[in-house]
Amino acid sequence: MAQRQGPGSPLGSLVAIGVVVGVGAAAFAYTAGWLSPQRLTPERMVAALGAPMPADLGHRRNHAKGLCFTGWFQANGNGVALSRAALFVAGSYPVVGRFNLGTPNPDAKDASARVRGLSIQIKPPGGQEWRSGMINAPFFPVSTPQDFYQLLTASGSKDPGAMPGFVAAHPGFVKFGAWAQTGPWTGSYAEERYNGLNAFRFVDASGAVHPVRWSMLPAAAPVSVDPATLDAGGPDLLEQDITKRVQAGPVRWTLQVTLADASDQTADPSEPWPDGRRTVDVGTLLVDQVQAEADGPCRDVNYDPTVLPDGIAVGDDPFPAARSAAYAVSFDRRTAEAADYPRTAPAPAPAPAPAQSGAETPAQGNKP
Repeated sequence: MAQRQGPGSPLGSLVAIGVVVGVGAAAFAYTAGWLSPQRLTPERMVAALGAPMPADLGHRRNHAKGLCFTGWFQANGNGVALSRAALFVAGSYPVVGRFNLGTPNPDAKDASARVRGLSIQIKPPGGQEWRSGMINAPFFPVSTPQDFYQLLTASGSKDPGAMPGFVAAHPGFVKFGAWAQTGPWTGSYAEERYNGLNAFRFVDASGAVHPVRWSMLPAAAPVSVDPATLDAGGPDLLEQDITKRVQAGPVRWTLQVTLADASDQTADPSEPWPDGRRTVDVGTLLVDQVQAEADGPCRDVNYDPTVLPDGIAVGDDPFPAARSAAYAVSFDRRTAEAADYPRTAPAPAPAPAPAQSGAETPAQGNKP
């Protein structure tokens, strides 16, 4: 397998981070009326992700290194006031998820990826489901799918002036670079806050619409570590750490929803909303099993952010639909290449639903 170049200069580090950042999965591209052969297609976007290195067959085209988990979303009932989605009714609902690193290399050292991700698939009763991908960055590096493609193209170019030219034309990228260089690192997936950077619309029982973003807040206290310490911990430090933690007991995050103010824009994931916006804690993600992806339940899940239950809808942010188009290309390619990423064992039986604090019993039909 070809080896990928590690980060070098500060600009090189920012380029690598910009290339791999993504909300739990593959790439972005225009959809609907924006696509044209002369402009941008999902195929071109996916091809740009790992360039100039060849794709690792059978793997996701981005966020390629990952670890499956299963667990439960324990809704506390607070979300019912914001959304009629069944998963917000108090109860415990099965989750298939994936911890992942923002890199197209499934063999990358854990310390080499600045961006870490958490993807979830929640299945309440009734046949609907919610899929979401979140990352530890507080905002996205660029404003539009076209800008992201330009970032990929510049970072993969052999022209030494390509990336500086991109930064000069997209000064907002500097803000992301500052986070990448100065933001804290942790030594565990369990200590990260994961943010859904795209705005969606919650629709309540009355039909009222609430523009929102959401985050997973860790129960574990974050402990800052030096990147060099992470690097010395071995290539699979994060996977080993989360495995040990889950073996010792369930690992938890609080799902917190942030509501937009009337003055907040909802189309640009590179612009965070101001502090002080109303937040609502709607439940707890509980992770009680982890498994290597090769044989794990997340392997064949496409964490398409437009797979939404009634009560959650896309808004005017173009990225969810764009991601959906590119994810489909990545999914089709990696499933066709399954022989290049062989399974080795059957998946384990799921654990029983845990008792939920403050609730009488899990809702009927919630067990997998």
